[in-house]
Amino acid sequence: MLTARAPRALWGLYISYFLEGAAYFGILTELMLYLQENVGVSPHHAGIVVGFFTCGITLAQLFLGGVADKIGVRRALWTAVGLLTLGRVVLASGELVAGGGGGVGSALFFVTIAALLVVALAYGMYQPAAYAAVKQFTDAKSAAMGYAMIYGLMNLGAFFIGWASPHIREKFTDSLPPNGLSAVFWACAGAVAVGLIVIVAMVTRKSVAAATVAAPGAEAGGEPPPAGDAGEKEEAAVPLWDARFVLFFILALVGTVILIDYVVDEPLARWLGFLHTGSRTGDILLRIAVFGILLAPLLVVFLRRRPDHPFRNGRFVFFIFILIPVQTLFAHNWLTLPQYIKYAYSGFVSENYELISNINPVLIFFLAPLVAALTARANVYRMMVLGTLVMAAPTFLLAVAAKPYLLYAYIFLMTIGEAMWQPRFLQYIAEIAPEGKTGIYMGIGQFPWFLTKMITGFYAGWFLARYCPATGPQDTETMWLVYAFIAMVSPLALWLARRWAGAGQGMGKPAAG
Repeated sequence: MLTARAPRALWGLYISYFLEGAAYFGILTELMLYLQENVGVSPHHAGIVVGFFTCGITLAQLFLGGVADKIGVRRALWTAVGLLTLGRVVLASGELVAGGGGGVGSALFFVTIAALLVVALAYGMYQPAAYAAVKQFTDAKSAAMGYAMIYGLMNLGAFFIGWASPHIREKFTDSLPPNGLSAVFWACAGAVAVGLIVIVAMVTRKSVAAATVAAPGAEAGGEPPPAGDAGEKEEAAVPLWDARFVLFFILALVGTVILIDYVVDEPLARWLGFLHTGSRTGDILLRIAVFGILLAPLLVVFLRRRPDHPFRNGRFVFFIFILIPVQTLFAHNWLTLPQYIKYAYSGFVSENYELISNINPVLIFFLAPLVAALTARANVYRMMVLGTLVMAAPTFLLAVAAKPYLLYAYIFLMTIGEAMWQPRFLQYIAEIAPEGKTGIYMGIGQFPWFLTKMITGFYAGWFLARYCPATGPQDTETMWLVYAFIAMVSPLALWLARRWAGAGQGMGKPAAG
C-alpha cells in the first residue's frame, strides 16, 4: 500500500507515523541519559522512570484504545497527534522553564514527568487509531502489506533520528549545556508538529470517506460504528461501574501510588514508616507484590462482567503473555543498548551510540514488508516460534565479548527475528477483532507489553550500574547472558505448548512434531 495508488488518507497516516517514529525513538534513545545527566537522578531511578513511561503508553492503550472506535479514526488521530505535540514541546522546554536539574523532587523532574504523562496518554489513542485506520483503508489483499509498511515506516523514522541526533547534540552542546540533548528533544517536537499539520491536511472527512470506499469490506465513513454492532451486546448487558467496582478501582490506584512512591525516592514510605525491607531489591519486590494484590480484584470483577472479553480465552492469554520474555529485548533497545554502547565501546561506536542503537529500525523498514510478502500464507503460530527463536538466540553473542562485530551481528540477526513475528502479531490482533472494535482489541493485545516495560524498567538500570558503569570495572558479558536466558523462555514455551496453544483462535492447526 506504499504506492502512488494508496489513498490520500493512508499517505497522511504513513507520513505522520514516520515522523512520530522519529520523535518517539529520538527521545526514548536519549531519555535515560537525559534523566541522569540533565535532571540529575540515579541510573536506577532513571530506568524506573523510563519503564513507567513506556509501560504507561501501553496501559493507556488498554483504556484509550477504543477511542477510535467511538469517535472515528480521523478525530482520534487529530486529537492524539495534537497532544503528542504538546507533550514533546513541554519536555523540550523543561530546562528553559524549570532550570537545571536537582534530582528527584526538583522542578525539572516534575516538568519532565508531566510531559511524559501527556505523551503516554496521547500515544494510548494514537497507535490503536493508526492500526484501526490501516484496517479501514485496506482490503484483504493489501492488509498484510499495510500493517508491515506502517511498522516499517515507524522504524525508518527511528533510524533517521538516530543518524541525526549525534550531529544535533554536537552542534548545540555549548548553547544547550551540558550535552545538547534538549536540542534533540526540540528536533523531535518539530517533527511531530509537522506530523500534526500533515494529519490535519490529509486525513480529512472527505479523504477518509474516499479511502474507506477504496477498501472493500472496510468500516464505512471513518465514524463510530452504529449501536448494535456485533461484539457490543455483552458490554450492554452488565453495568461495569458500581460501588464495588469503584472500590476496587480505588485500591488499584493506591497500588499505583505505592509503586510511584518508589520512583520519587519513597517520601510516602518514610512518612508512613513501612514498605521497607532493608534492601532496595526487597523494597521494589514488595511494592510489586502489593500492587498485584490490589489490582487483582479489579481485574477479576472486570472480566466477570465481560464474559466475551479476550482475556477469558486461555489460548489467547497464553499466546500474548508468553511473549514477555523475548519482548524484554525490545525494552533493552532504549533502556540498555544506548548506555551499553556508549560506555562499553570506544571510538566511532561509542561516539555514535544513537546511530548504532538505531540500526535495527532501518533494517526493519526493509525487512518487515519483505518478510511479510514471503510469509503471507505461513502458519502464524509457527512464525511466532521461529521468529522469537531467531530474535532471542543472538543475544548470546553479546555474552561472549563487547566486540563491534558481535554487536552488529546481534543487531542484524535479532532484527530478522523481529521482522518474522512482530508485524504478524499486530496483524493477528487487528484481524481477530469484531467489527467496530479494532482499537480496543489493539489495546488489550498490548497489555503484556505494558508488563514487559514495567518489569524491565525496574531492573535494567540496576544491571547497568553494576555491570556497565560509566567508569570502573565492567562485566557486560554476564549482563547479556542473563538477558539471553530470559529471552529464550518465549520460543521454548511456545514450542512446548504448540499442540494446545497453536490450535484455535484463527492461528491455524498445531505445528507438526
